Amino acid sequence: KALAGFGGDTLASALLANGIVRVGRSFKYHRPRGFIAAGVEEPNGLFTLGGNGRTTPNIAGTSVELTEGLCAACQNAWPSVDFDLRAVNAWFAPLLGAGFYYKTFMGPRRGSWMFYEPFIRHAAGLGRAVHERDPDRYETRHLHADVLVVGAGPAGIAAASAAAQGGARVVLAEQDSLAGGALLARRMDDTLEPWRTRALAALAGLPNVELLTRTAALGLYDGNTVALLERRDQSLPRPERGQAREVVITLRARAIVFATGALERPLLFADNDRPGVMLASAARTYLNRYAVRCGARVVVTTNNDGAWATAFDLAAAGSHVTVIDQRATVDDALREQARRAGVTVQAGASVIRALGARRVTGAIVASVDAGAGNGRRVDCDLLCMSGGWAPTLHLTSHTGIRPVYDAGVDAFVPGGYAAGQFGAGALVGLATTAEAVASGIEAGLEASRHAGRSGPDPALPELRALPDEGVADRRYQQAQALIPRAGRGKVFIDFQMDVTSADLQLAQQEGFESVEHLKRYTTLGMGTDQGKTGGLNAVRLMAGLRGIGMDAAGTTTFRPPYTPVSIGALAGRNIGHHFRPVRRSPMHDWHLANGAVMIEAGPWLRPLYYQWAGADVESAARREMQLVRGGVGISDVSTLGKIDVQGPDAAAFLDRVYVNGFARLAVGKARYGVMLCDEASVLDDGTTTRLSPTRYFMTTTTAQAAEVMSWLEFLLQTAWTDLGVQVLSLTDEWAGMSIAGPRSRAALELALPGHDLSDAAIPHMGCKELTFEGVPLRILRLSFSGELAYEVYTPAGYGTALWAHLLERAQSLGIRPYGLEALASLRIEKGHVAGLELDHRNTLDDLGLGRMASKDKPYVGRELRARPALQAPERWSLVGIECLEPGKRLRGGAILFARDEPLAGHGRGYITSVTWSAETDQYIALGLYQGGLRHEGQEILCAFPLKHEQVRARIVSPVFLDPSGKRLHA
Repeated sequence: KALAGFGGDTLASALLANGIVRVGRSFKYHRPRGFIAAGVEEPNGLFTLGGNGRTTPNIAGTSVELTEGLCAACQNAWPSVDFDLRAVNAWFAPLLGAGFYYKTFMGPRRGSWMFYEPFIRHAAGLGRAVHERDPDRYETRHLHADVLVVGAGPAGIAAASAAAQGGARVVLAEQDSLAGGALLARRMDDTLEPWRTRALAALAGLPNVELLTRTAALGLYDGNTVALLERRDQSLPRPERGQAREVVITLRARAIVFATGALERPLLFADNDRPGVMLASAARTYLNRYAVRCGARVVVTTNNDGAWATAFDLAAAGSHVTVIDQRATVDDALREQARRAGVTVQAGASVIRALGARRVTGAIVASVDAGAGNGRRVDCDLLCMSGGWAPTLHLTSHTGIRPVYDAGVDAFVPGGYAAGQFGAGALVGLATTAEAVASGIEAGLEASRHAGRSGPDPALPELRALPDEGVADRRYQQAQALIPRAGRGKVFIDFQMDVTSADLQLAQQEGFESVEHLKRYTTLGMGTDQGKTGGLNAVRLMAGLRGIGMDAAGTTTFRPPYTPVSIGALAGRNIGHHFRPVRRSPMHDWHLANGAVMIEAGPWLRPLYYQWAGADVESAARREMQLVRGGVGISDVSTLGKIDVQGPDAAAFLDRVYVNGFARLAVGKARYGVMLCDEASVLDDGTTTRLSPTRYFMTTTTAQAAEVMSWLEFLLQTAWTDLGVQVLSLTDEWAGMSIAGPRSRAALELALPGHDLSDAAIPHMGCKELTFEGVPLRILRLSFSGELAYEVYTPAGYGTALWAHLLERAQSLGIRPYGLEALASLRIEKGHVAGLELDHRNTLDDLGLGRMASKDKPYVGRELRARPALQAPERWSLVGIECLEPGKRLRGGAILFARDEPLAGHGRGYITSVTWSAETDQYIALGLYQGGLRHEGQEILCAFPLKHEQVRARIVSPVFLDPSGKRLHA
């Protein structure tokens, strides 16, 4: 349906102006719902905006500015909001109470949750995400300020003005499109409107103030760091011009003033979720800010003075208004103003039930002292409610400072502030605009002084000169909200998650009394509004059920973000290849120029194969393997992690990190080592070479390079601070290449004449550092392929030159480059673990490396490695697997079963690595199998369900090639 609205409207105000009251269906029961609020606290009116890649679900219509061409769809209703077949859920309400989801896990049949889950998620939920690429652009920005003021209501405007005139650089952040806060809900002819206009004009004239509208503060972090989200949808940004839809701002301030105001809370009565039941402040906002009168016959039910302003404004707009005030005694001035406005007043009474199905048509009103069933009907098409105000203290609690209960305002207020943080206005329980402005000025000046701007405080007479705001805005002159009476109809506490007072009573009866347990058991406060409307009422109700005070009941933990944030905004420009830096080896351009087909290997681009060897990966890899097995090949291994370990305690440090010993390793020798995580699973393996008594050169796998470096730094900074050791990553500083094959020594001798590279000079696991034509080289004799092999390292800037030099000088030996596929296949033939074998789930013994572990020294993971469960003989451990069916292939990830057992469940293991073996002329694999090599020689079945394949295979030793090591010793 095509609709029209005005610039400055929100989607919510435009829909209401077009007479659309029902905008959605509730989460669980699919009851019709309308707007209850006018701001970010809105729990009901959620929409899916846009289409195709721009589809954004779960957006509150109250926070969406109207723009030309805006496309909005209602959610959680089928086939429509007006006629929703899933409303039959209400018939099953007794089965959908508190803990419904958890109870579904437990019965009545095994695997019940897995059976019911698709139906539950399909029937109850929010909007749906899409898989198309988002065409919009999202950015990040960093800001610094002396003073950040959060919230541009009266207190925030005053605080920003005071701090700025005190000499501070000020950022004023406001989530609304206009500054003014609660003043925007007042009539345009209100006495405070000229003050707002003058104050904002004065701010705009200050060069040291930046006003950020449409910018919500998402979270407070250490060091006075605040995450802000700036929305720019209203300007229809064009991504092709580099214009961002949303910007995440990281702002670091010397001081912060929180002027976040307060949110009105609902009253509790039966069927308080009907469309047309609305917060009094929301009805006033729609009327005065958006010129939308939401009802002609209005009931305003309240327990405080503030809601009377809504009644007077609606009456002035032509509505017939009845005020139902729970307090037996109401201020005479209010009664007199009501009389003049033609507003009917009933004190000492409350609404006990809203009437109507598709929208509210009336209310049952009864004396506060009367029993259930003694009420009378009052017809209405708008029911406004106000149960008082709850300070918006979420940000102040993000760093762990708990709120405290203030009986004077019957709400929780900030329990304190970190250094350099201050509060002002309704946040701290102040009721009038004059009080808010005065507190804002004081907080702004204190913040300015804390930021080091110690000049004389300005007098600010223009801010302090406030006109009288009327008798109806003394918000906190109120009575405590009543606990709902028993009777017909559901009393909703959390409108979005369909949590009722009965759910809270059931949770209390079942022992879930803590507000944290209550939240999770009932799902209260777990929606997009995070309990902003219902949280305080829930605490009050639970406190009453337990017979304790509000201060003892406490609140749930407030965490960022304060309002929902899109995944696109969080990602910013870190998408696609910008998600993390694409890493290239020093020889990358040479590979591209010489026929390499590249592949992403973690963050790296590596040659998968070279076109000299074949047109596809399978044929090319086989030919490259034959090259290494029969002659000599060269492979780029620059991506290996390379770490320099130095210091007088370097040997002791490595002894603690590795399971095997390194303290006695001779200078000029390398050793294969394995390190464990705390819980005794294998973290990584690699070779470490001793270059001097106090210096080692460690290499790690490509995948684990960063994690190992982080682990070493963590140990030195936390566990072993007494060790004199420094570690430094050299991964990007050195280029590395592996020369492998029977002719590898001859190739090096041709390339590096004049240097002794004999078996005696560089024995197996030996190291030699030399200088060739002024370039430092580090040569390690070690093998990943099982053949005679060397790793040669040189500073990255010389990598390509050395690579090309080796290929040119050893051309007579037939040297060619080989890629990652052949490299992996060669290591599988030799039985070297890598990749999925090192997935942090397998132990040293699982991988057949248990004999490496020292029995004489401590090392990380030693004690937990001895746990019985990790030494159980039936653990999955490393085996070799050879295919028994010619013409069939083994596949990585295939599930392994004993020959005659049924193919069901998780089997006895799985294949981790697979390749075609040029040596055995068949498919071979490494895998993990229950009981490991105790089953050597037995036939098994390899099942690959995705392709409906079954292949017969045999368990063999994981070392398929040269188990005695003759080839690598040459």
